[in-house]
Amino acid sequence: MNVYSRGTWAVLGAALLWGTTGTAATFAPRGSSSLAIGAAAMGIGGIAMFLGARRAAAHLITSGGAGRTLWLSAGFVVAYPLAFYTSMSDAGVAIGVTLSIGAAPIAAALIERFRHGRPLSRGWAATVAIAIIGATLLGTGRVDLVHHGALQELTGMILALVAACCYAGYSVAASEIIADGASSRATVGALFGLASVVLIPVLLITGPALLSNPRGIVVAGYLGLIPMTLGYVLFGHGLRTTPASDATMLSLLEPAVAAVLAALIAHQHLSEPGWLGIGLVLASVLLQARSSRPRARRPPVPAEPALAPRASS
Repeated sequence: MNVYSRGTWAVLGAALLWGTTGTAATFAPRGSSSLAIGAAAMGIGGIAMFLGARRAAAHLITSGGAGRTLWLSAGFVVAYPLAFYTSMSDAGVAIGVTLSIGAAPIAAALIERFRHGRPLSRGWAATVAIAIIGATLLGTGRVDLVHHGALQELTGMILALVAACCYAGYSVAASEIIADGASSRATVGALFGLASVVLIPVLLITGPALLSNPRGIVVAGYLGLIPMTLGYVLFGHGLRTTPASDATMLSLLEPAVAAVLAALIAHQHLSEPGWLGIGLVLASVLLQARSSRPRARRPPVPAEPALAPRASS
């Protein structure tokens, strides 16, 4: 298996772990704020990722080598969970997830196109189209029965698009920092460590119901340490050799995994169009995995040790 294929598998592994977050969140105590759950996942994960690469991450932050890109990317990491979870609350889970995850590859590709001149091939466009159709079917197959006001739904849709842009912006910025010579662990540790400085206070303000219950603490710990810490370490490793637009495309596996787990474990009904959507998303991911190519017009990245199961290694 060559280096690039390992990067592809690392991104798919991250998407697989991220797909468990929705089902895990259903075990949170009643009354837990979705905003608190998002802040817990990213905040706790950010602390763990920083501690796992503290020397290299601290050096990256204090040396100023990454410049404004580091701080901009950390801002994206802060804004993403706040916009994402609020969008699901305002517009419903189906619309929030579909827009946030489905629009990210397009946003990342456009950013790379204007910043690095990376061409948008017809094959990539066709693959994204298949994925978006699948994500839309998946979303409508799980649509909530709660009716929101028009203004609230519009606000949720806008926030979902903001979340998509934040995810794409983080991916492209982190990819640039890694391509400039920083290790993936140092980059992820620095970005999420900086973000946790903001997200942990948000958790403390919005999370009394979550943090006052032992089950809530277990849920928050799982979300922060497994899907977030290990997932983003894998994602950062994948960005060493995978363009951000391809990585965000591959991460569309996440909603498919989430839907399957919700149906099997949380006993949430998934309609026939939803299952068809899962099939289309999986097909698009397989097509992208086969057609992906190494990052063009970027300097080579120094080799680093293979990932261990823990972020602290």
